[in-house]
Amino acid sequence: MSQQSGTPGSSAPASPSDVLRYTAFSGDPEGGNPAGVVLDASGLDDEAMLAVAAELGYSETAFLTEADGRAYTIRYFSPKAEVPFCGHATVATAIALAERDGPGDLVFSTRAGTVPVTVARRGDELRATLTSVEPQVTEIAPDDLAEALAALDWPAADLDPSLPPRISYAGARHLVLAAATRERLADLAYDFARLEALMHRIDLTTVQLVWREGPAVFHVRDPFPVGGVVEDPATGAAAAAFGAYARELAVVPEAAVLTLHQGEDMGRPGTLTVELRAGDSRVRVTGTGTRIG
Repeated sequence: MSQQSGTPGSSAPASPSDVLRYTAFSGDPEGGNPAGVVLDASGLDDEAMLAVAAELGYSETAFLTEADGRAYTIRYFSPKAEVPFCGHATVATAIALAERDGPGDLVFSTRAGTVPVTVARRGDELRATLTSVEPQVTEIAPDDLAEALAALDWPAADLDPSLPPRISYAGARHLVLAAATRERLADLAYDFARLEALMHRIDLTTVQLVWREGPAVFHVRDPFPVGGVVEDPATGAAAAAFGAYARELAVVPEAAVLTLHQGEDMGRPGTLTVELRAGDSRVRVTGTGTRIG
């Protein structure tokens, strides 16, 4: 590390020109989910961080505001608002730090709680594994579910009855809706304002749309209107929430490794690996990443 305590580095406080650009959950700069990363945001207030995120236009930008060794305070802003936790920006930031300081263990203090991250080198790739905060899975009110389906223009008959709707949390709240067919998942044209209004009312970060290809393989999409983005290309927080959902509903065994494919319908394919461990309710999400440009 260039500095063991105080601010996260030796450079001057960040400005928009200091934003690093990484993609998470893909080794291809044209795949996965792009994120902004500011390794020293100690001189930026909330308004400035939001302005940086809005100018960049990615679904989230991560800002390191304090550091103590390999422990950091991290904040996440979409173009419209701060969010409590963002998985892909966490992975992007961890890989950026590993490129600067070497692989190993990191600890991120987020608004949602403490998130440990381990970065390991596998061949030519760096892979980051985040461990979620304690998850929760709850029912969704029938009227709210009906409104979500109406905003998506998804008939209830198009849902997979073996994967019932739930709200799942592993750092942020996501509504999990499972499509019965891959064609249903691929056909996404929703009422942005209507879905955004519902999500604000019931405190959702994204809607996790899912289609099950096999016992442990899923395809997912994530509308993100509350962040000012039509769709998120690869969503680590939602992947963690889905892992909690899958275990809670016994969709998979208590200990399992799930593969989530996301971004294919957007032309930005990415892969998220979700690990569930027996005796540990937290969820681990792993992915690679690379610098853009």
